Amino acid sequence: MPLDEAGMNAFVGKLIGDMGAAFTAPLIVLGDRLGLYKALAEIGPATADALAERTDTFPRYVREWLAAQAAAGNVSYDADAGTFAMSPEQVLAFADETSPVFMPGAYDIVASMFLDGERVADAFRSGEGIGWGEHNTCLFRGTERFFRPGYAANLVQSWLPALDGIVAKLEAGAKVADVGCGHGATTIIMAQAFPRARFYGFDYHVPSVERARQLAREAGVADRIQFEVAPAAAFPGSGYDLVAFFDCLHDMGDPAGAARHVRESLAADGTWMVVEPFAHDELRDNLNPVGRVFYAASTMICTPASRAQDGACCLGAQAGEARLRDTITQAGFGRFRRATETPFNMVLEARP
Repeated sequence: MPLDEAGMNAFVGKLIGDMGAAFTAPLIVLGDRLGLYKALAEIGPATADALAERTDTFPRYVREWLAAQAAAGNVSYDADAGTFAMSPEQVLAFADETSPVFMPGAYDIVASMFLDGERVADAFRSGEGIGWGEHNTCLFRGTERFFRPGYAANLVQSWLPALDGIVAKLEAGAKVADVGCGHGATTIIMAQAFPRARFYGFDYHVPSVERARQLAREAGVADRIQFEVAPAAAFPGSGYDLVAFFDCLHDMGDPAGAARHVRESLAADGTWMVVEPFAHDELRDNLNPVGRVFYAASTMICTPASRAQDGACCLGAQAGEARLRDTITQAGFGRFRRATETPFNMVLEARP
C-alpha cells in the first residue's frame, strides 16, 4: 500500500506525545517524593530558587524540573514574573492526597512496570507467572495510593448504598470480609464509617498484611479490624454478611474456586460485592483511553499474577461483565447484577 504522508505525520505526532508522557512519568514520581508539588501548591507562584529553598533541594535541578512540568502542562509559567504556579485542578491531581483524582500513586505503578520489565520479558518467553510479591515494592505503594482516593470518594457514598440492604446491616454491626485487601485501604474506610461492624481483611502477601495492620493502628480502627494472611479460596470464617473483593478477582489463578469459597463463607442472606475495572465484553469496545491503561496494567501485572497461581485462569483486567457473571453464577450464586459503576469500575452484587 502507498504511504499516506499525512497519516504518517499524524502518527509520528501521536508518538511524540506518547514519548513526552513517558519521559514525564519519572519526573512526576520525583516531584511527589521530594514534595515539590505540595510545596509549590502551598507557597503559590514561586521561582525555582524559592521552591528549592522551601524543599531543601538544589535550585538548578528544580528549575529544569519546573520547565519540564510547565511544558507538560502540569504547572503554569509566568514569563514576565519568572514564576511557576499550580491551578486548583493541578493541585487536586498532584498535591492533595485526599482528592479523588490524586494521581502520583499511578506513576509508582508505572515505575514498577519499567523496573520489572526484564522479568516480564522472561515470562513472555517461558509462559511462567510473576507473583504479586515478586514485583518491585513501588507497585504495592503505588497501588494503595492510586486506588485509595477513588475508594474514599465512592465506597461509602455510593457503592455500598447501591447494594440491597447492606448499609443497614453495617450500621447494625455486620460481619465483613475484605478479601485481597492489600494495604487495607478499603477495610479501613469501611471500619471508619461503620464502627459497630466487625471487619476481617485477608491477603496472601505478607508484607501487605503487615502494612495494613500498621495503617489500621494509625487510623484508630485496629480494635475492629483483624488482618490475616490467607488466600482467596481458603480465607477463614463463615457467616459473613458481606464479602468484598476490590479490583482483585481478575488477578486470581482460580477465580471460580474463590467464588465457591465465598459462597460457602456467606451467611444465608449474605452479599458478595465484586468491584472490577470497568470493561465492555468485546475487545473492540475497550479500545479507548481507559482500556489502554487497564490492558497495559493487565499485561505487566494482572495476567502474570494469575499465571503464577494454581489455575492460571487469566481473566485479565478487562474481563467484562459477561465472563465475570459466568464465573460467579457457576459457583452457586442465584442472583447477580451490576449495582453501579464509574468510568473506571463496575460494582457487581452477587447473592445466594
